[in-house]
Amino acid sequence: MTEINEFVSLDGRGKKKRSHLRPWVMLVIPLAAILFQVYVPLYLSLLRYLELPLLVTVYLAIMGRSQLAGVFIGAGIGLVHDSLSHQPIGIFGMVKTLVGYAAASLGVRLDTEHVAVRFGLGFFFCVCHQFLYWVARRTLLGEPAGFEYLQTLLAAISNGILAVPLFYLLDRLKETD
Repeated sequence: MTEINEFVSLDGRGKKKRSHLRPWVMLVIPLAAILFQVYVPLYLSLLRYLELPLLVTVYLAIMGRSQLAGVFIGAGIGLVHDSLSHQPIGIFGMVKTLVGYAAASLGVRLDTEHVAVRFGLGFFFCVCHQFLYWVARRTLLGEPAGFEYLQTLLAAISNGILAVPLFYLLDRLKETD
């Protein structure tokens, strides 16, 4: 097993138990999230504010508990997202790489099993993602766009709410040794 998908937690008696994500989860879930992000808003425009690839990046980076793994997870998900969307190649890759690194760094320090923490992570990283995306487009592409504060706040709240059940469902896909 690689350290990318190994997790250690304590059971009720204080014994360590190891769990890891199934290999298909590491591939299928990010791809499904990206496909959702690219194609579903074409039919339901209100769902464009949900950032499933971001939330999956945060979850996998936090559960991996390795900054290097977080960087690779974020870069991989971001570049695939770039290749399927109408954005310039590399923008989501750079932003999600930074988010993956930060999420992995926080995953080592926080107890990510609590609902409030999961909501906070979804909220915080959505705001960070939007801000980093705005900075990258403004500086690298020279687009004179303003930062949408209210839109970002509403998106962050909805992504924070979505993070709680999504992380719970992804927890159910872990195998315990």
